[in-house]
Amino acid sequence: MANLRVEAEQEPLLGHSIPGSREWDIIETEEHYKSRWRSIRILYLTMFLSSVGNVAVIRSYIAGATSLQERTGSMANTSACQALGFILGPVFQTCFALIGEKGVTWDTIKLQINMYTAPVLLGAFLGILNIILILTVLREHRVDDSGRQCKNINFEEASTDEVQVPQGNIDQVAVVATNVLFFVILFIFALFETIVTPLTMDMYAWTREQAVLYDGIILAALGVEAVIIFMGIKLLSKKVGERAILLGGLIVVWVGFFILLPWGHQFPKIQWEDLHNNSIPNTTFGEIIITLWKIPREDHNEGPTGCPVEQAWCLYTPMIHLAQFLTSAVLIGIGYPSCNVMSYTLYSKILGPKPQGVYMGWLTASGSAARILGPIFISQVYTAWGPRWAFSLVCGMVVLTITLLGVVYRRLLAFSVRHGRIQEEPS
Repeated sequence: MANLRVEAEQEPLLGHSIPGSREWDIIETEEHYKSRWRSIRILYLTMFLSSVGNVAVIRSYIAGATSLQERTGSMANTSACQALGFILGPVFQTCFALIGEKGVTWDTIKLQINMYTAPVLLGAFLGILNIILILTVLREHRVDDSGRQCKNINFEEASTDEVQVPQGNIDQVAVVATNVLFFVILFIFALFETIVTPLTMDMYAWTREQAVLYDGIILAALGVEAVIIFMGIKLLSKKVGERAILLGGLIVVWVGFFILLPWGHQFPKIQWEDLHNNSIPNTTFGEIIITLWKIPREDHNEGPTGCPVEQAWCLYTPMIHLAQFLTSAVLIGIGYPSCNVMSYTLYSKILGPKPQGVYMGWLTASGSAARILGPIFISQVYTAWGPRWAFSLVCGMVVLTITLLGVVYRRLLAFSVRHGRIQEEPS
């Protein structure tokens, strides 16, 4: 059976025992093992194709179909597939642009295929393919934290060596704390994604076209970086626990936003062309003349560039140098995926082998709220007070989150560890 197993799935992530070995007393037949991992791989594909759809359902299934040993690697694989979807989606869109607006028309069914309809048709095709695979290959499997089979709905086999779901209370404090941690993690990344374009346009006088192109390249590079981090976590989890990785990720994120704070005496280029009624807050007429003298003439076809004078902070806040921005982006690109996959993994382990659909729904709702509130927060604070206040508040928020993690650190234990069924791994 060993030669049928993928090496990454065979590796022990949190200990030295191999899933399926008699050392763990796991009773699992060859047929059951193959079916269980076929189902998990179908959900990897589903996460890749949908990227953001049905996240709670997918992660809930994976949590129930994997042992503690396998779960970190499976969550990392799921997140990597999701990140790949985000990376390749824009790539496909760029390729379809080569078809052009006219494209080709299939007169028989009145179907036009061009740069706008091709991505939709591809998405529909992949969705149908995904549905077929789910209906034909996906089967429900449930195992306890040691990997032993629990009774499931649509998989039957001759073996009667099944175990019942362990009884015990879920640590609700740990559940709430993990939801808060997850909210902050997604809140921070959502606001970073939102502010990238306006920040670079203000600081580097990029046109809208330049900002979309350059920032798209930067975010795509962060996606590739995230995939590498997701895979690296599988190796790192052998040596340190999930809680330590989560703490380290938050610290890296804090450093990233701290570096993003404006320093020095160089100021961004001011955008004057939209100025009306000669009203400039906190600026004298002499300062206006001096600034106008220093500004090079713009190509009027591209429109005004620079930091809008309506944002009063543009006149007194130092610019964020490109090296600062790129360094910060790299650090946030390291910290966010580490925190993301570890929060999911810890949450699923805290809940244990019981059905996790409702709890995963809460976690997804928390993440959805973060993705709504993060852009609103950063847009308001950045426009009114500038990057110094905005990123200082984010740094303060991360410090509070690290403090919360420190308070509940020893409570973020796997269900079976908390109830003494499995010995806790050092972290």
